[in-house]
Amino acid sequence: MITKFDSLYAGHVDLENIGYGGTPINDRRFDNDHLSTALSKAEAMARKMDELGYTTFWMAEHHFQREGTECLPNVLLMALHLTHITKNLKIGTGFNITPMWHPLRLAEDYAVADILTNGRVVFGVGRGYHTREVETFGAPLIDQEANRELFEEQVDIIFKAFNSEEFSHKGKHYTLPPEVPYRGYTLKELTLVPRPKRLPVECWQPIQGGSERALAFMAKHGIQGMIGGGSADGGAMHNVVLKWQEAHRRIGKELALGERLCFGFHAYIGESKEQCIREAAKYYEENMKMFGELRLNRAMTDEQIEIMRDPKLAPTAKLPRIEDAVKSSGFLTGSPDEIIEHLMKLEKAYPGLDRISISLSVGVPEAVALEQLERFAKEVMPAFKGRKIEVKTPELAK
Repeated sequence: MITKFDSLYAGHVDLENIGYGGTPINDRRFDNDHLSTALSKAEAMARKMDELGYTTFWMAEHHFQREGTECLPNVLLMALHLTHITKNLKIGTGFNITPMWHPLRLAEDYAVADILTNGRVVFGVGRGYHTREVETFGAPLIDQEANRELFEEQVDIIFKAFNSEEFSHKGKHYTLPPEVPYRGYTLKELTLVPRPKRLPVECWQPIQGGSERALAFMAKHGIQGMIGGGSADGGAMHNVVLKWQEAHRRIGKELALGERLCFGFHAYIGESKEQCIREAAKYYEENMKMFGELRLNRAMTDEQIEIMRDPKLAPTAKLPRIEDAVKSSGFLTGSPDEIIEHLMKLEKAYPGLDRISISLSVGVPEAVALEQLERFAKEVMPAFKGRKIEVKTPELAK
């Protein structure tokens, strides 16, 4: 049963002239003052979510985004600050892009945040998807196999440091500690100081393609998964959920459908689905202008991406539309009753699911973001509190 409601903010500033007919993503430039408003926007959203009873406010680590789309370079530092201005809300570091860190520095920083905030900061790891970010920090991304290899070794080290009072590691990329003389002896082991107070560490990772290797690695470390992409019957997300179950089954853990997962959606609430589609279309299109360029929408062709760069051609071209995303249930729109109905169908189909994340597209201004968070909390979330439901074996599980 769904009991936890999160939201993710990757750090976009307020934008003007948005949508397929608006300013091309690569032509956007903002001065430092405007780029810095991503920090105050995060503050405003966290305060609002804390007031309204959300579970976790997630942020994403990004660098050098002068276009104003993802402007939070250190989410652990930001998370520590946000716990000082909120009371109950958990702050999720979703995600620390591990290839851009030394794994022991990341482990230390999280441990400090865990202790200072009494467990209100949630850990997250990711591999990254911006070449400008990851390759600039000296880690591979164009070479996806090298990126995954590095990431997996780093995460192995992080969990070893979290869970062991003393540890050592010898791998392709790291020898920890180096065997050097120290205080009259040869160094053989290290201790993370401090270690997190709450063990095992709650850790989350985004699920993109859902390869067998990736899901097996997450299951091995007990990492929970955030998954998006729509929840239409028989769709891509459902196939990933089945593979997630199987990855855990191979290590002797039986999970209910949806267990240890968070389903993520872009969302826009209004009086009707038609009204929401009209109002949110420009935000959806701005989101596509950013993520399409990064090849994160695998269905888009090179020709479509080229057309999307031209504000004269894009508005009438055959490009992804919000109507398609709504149809696939990747974008939740409509009246509160329509959204409640969809989510209740979802939890019956996935009896292990207890958490969803509703997020706002790139381009949604702060005032609209706060209004949308408030409407969802006051008009949708109460329907999921204090309930007892009978869960039947869903058709999707067969």
